[in-house]
Amino acid sequence: MEIRIATQLSTLGHPQRLAIFRMLMRRMPDRVPAGEIADALDIKPSTLSAYLSNLLDAGLLIQTRVGTSLRYSVNVTNVQGMLDFLLLDCCRGRPDMCSPMAVGFGEGAIDMSLKKFNVLFICTGNSARSIFAETILRDMAGDRFEVYSAGTKPYSELNAMALDVLRKKGHEISGLRAKNVQEFMAEGAPKFDFVFTVCDQAANEDCPAWSGQPISAHWGMVDPVKATGSDAERSLAFQAAYGALRNRISAFTALPMNTLDRISLQKAVDDIGQMTEEDTSA
Repeated sequence: MEIRIATQLSTLGHPQRLAIFRMLMRRMPDRVPAGEIADALDIKPSTLSAYLSNLLDAGLLIQTRVGTSLRYSVNVTNVQGMLDFLLLDCCRGRPDMCSPMAVGFGEGAIDMSLKKFNVLFICTGNSARSIFAETILRDMAGDRFEVYSAGTKPYSELNAMALDVLRKKGHEISGLRAKNVQEFMAEGAPKFDFVFTVCDQAANEDCPAWSGQPISAHWGMVDPVKATGSDAERSLAFQAAYGALRNRISAFTALPMNTLDRISLQKAVDDIGQMTEEDTSA
C-alpha cells in the first residue's frame, strides 16, 4: 500500500502530469481523447503518451478504447484510496490537521432549507449554450433558483440564432448579455451552490476553485455556433442544443434537493451530464 501511494504521489509531483490529472478531474466522468488533452494543455503527442503511461502505471487513470480512439478518465477508486490513506493513516484522521473541514470544505456547504439556490452556467463564449441554460432554468424554476451565466472568453454579442430560438420558445431575452466569468469571482459576487460547465473547452481550462465549495459538474455538449451548412441546418443545431439543455435542466429541477446529501446530489448532477442524445432529445 505505502509503495503504491508513494508512486502515485511521485507521479503527480511532475507539473505536466499533475496538469493532465487535474484536467481529467474537471472533466469527470468524461472519457477524454488523448488528442484533446494534448491540444488543451499544449503537450506534444509523444510526450503526452509517456505522461499518460506514467499515470496509468500508477493506477491514477483508466484507459478505454472507443472505436479507434483511446480515451482517458480518472480512476476514482484508486484516487479515493490515495486520499483516504493520506487522511486516515498519515494524519490519523485528525480533523484539525488534514480533514477537508480544516481547509474550509464545510464553509458554505449547501443548506437544503434555502429558499433559493445560486446556479452558474459556464461556457467559453457565453453566446449560446450557457445563455440557453440560464434562460431555461430561470423560466422553468425561477422561484427556486437564482441563475447566472458567464464565459471564460465571452463574445461581445450574443449569437443571433440562439436569441432567435429563445424568442420563438417564448422566453424574454431583453436582459440577456455576455459576461466574463471573472465578474463572478470578484468581491461581492454571488456565492454559488451549483456551478456547471456546458462546453468541454471551458472545463479544460484551469480556473481558480470557487469559494464556498459549490457542487460542480460538467454538462458538455456540441457547440451549435460551430455548425456548418445552410441556415436551416445551422438552426437545427441550435434547436438540438436547446432541447438537450432543457431536458437536462428539467431533470435537475426534479431532484429532491431536501432529501439528498451532498455526495448523492453530486452523483445526481454528474449523471445528468452523462445523459445520451436519446435521453436529451427534444
